[in-house]
Amino acid sequence: MGLDTAALMRATQLTREGRLMEATRTIQQALGHGEPDFGPASPAGPERSREEGNQQADVTDVPYRELPAVPRIEARGFTRPRPARDASFTAHVFAFGGHRWRYRLYEPRRADPAALLPVVVMLHGCKQDSEDFARGTGMNAVAEREGLLVLYPEQLRKANQMGCWNWFDAQHQKRGAGEPAMIAAMVRAVLASHGGDPSRVYVAGLSAGGAMAATLGELYPDLFAAVGVHSGLPPGAASDMPSAFSAMRKGPAAHAAARAGAVALPTIVFHGSADNTVAPGNADAIVHGQLAAHATGGAILREEARHVEHHSRAATCTRWVDGQGQVRLESWRVNGGPHAWSGGHASGSFTDPQGPGASEAMARFFLRHAKR
Repeated sequence: MGLDTAALMRATQLTREGRLMEATRTIQQALGHGEPDFGPASPAGPERSREEGNQQADVTDVPYRELPAVPRIEARGFTRPRPARDASFTAHVFAFGGHRWRYRLYEPRRADPAALLPVVVMLHGCKQDSEDFARGTGMNAVAEREGLLVLYPEQLRKANQMGCWNWFDAQHQKRGAGEPAMIAAMVRAVLASHGGDPSRVYVAGLSAGGAMAATLGELYPDLFAAVGVHSGLPPGAASDMPSAFSAMRKGPAAHAAARAGAVALPTIVFHGSADNTVAPGNADAIVHGQLAAHATGGAILREEARHVEHHSRAATCTRWVDGQGQVRLESWRVNGGPHAWSGGHASGSFTDPQGPGASEAMARFFLRHAKR
């Protein structure tokens, strides 16, 4: 028995729409069987009579379910999930002020490339470069565990033959000028191009890099959420080369120490007690300046100290906590520590593998803080 074309087309359309019950009825009606029985099973159960079975011979008895109408899916605006990215450590060039500055960037493995990551800016010391500093501090391994982008700007040798950041030069102590302006611009470019989180940007450095990190925190508190200073000096500790050597040997002059805390910003400080290159009094000046700045802002900080044992070196870690229990300031004095990155790897220069891990402590401190 055949189906007329109209009935077949109607049944086909109903099937495409998922309306299987109506499609079956249409076919049955076209075959002359009337409405099929989709009600409860007959009292006879599955042992139906041969006569009844013969009457249903043209019906295909298979399990089925009625599907609801399927909504239309608009392809417009649909974005496929981005594939995960492997970790990378790459070299780049940044043009600024008529010069080309080299930098390296570590990106951890990203399961979700669209997620914004915190950024740690690492400023090397004198006689170092970005690759050496990354190797010595081991910050990339910490970044992989914590999910951090790490930016390593590199000083131009034509700007300083020793590779030092010019933290002591008045030309590099103003917002919007000199090396601080270049580093701030580089950070903003990396934030935009590599998925950095603008609310979680941190800067840390060793020696001259530490002094520049402290300067950047004072000049760009809108950009950086926290600062790490290792074996460095406070902002304004010097204004030329002679005053720089004096501050390194003796600590900053009284007027410099007084202005060091002009901007209250979460800060972590590491300094070795046996540092013969930068006097530990500079770390004290950074701490005192930050305490004064926080007090000016109305914050009352509670002091907490603890003793830390690590390999053959011990350290005293002092924290200052605000009324909400947030650690705003942290100072590590490494007993017998030299002018070197505490807990660093021997494969890099100016490292002290025997000391407690500065990279881990700084990352832990940084991630407690974000810009509002």
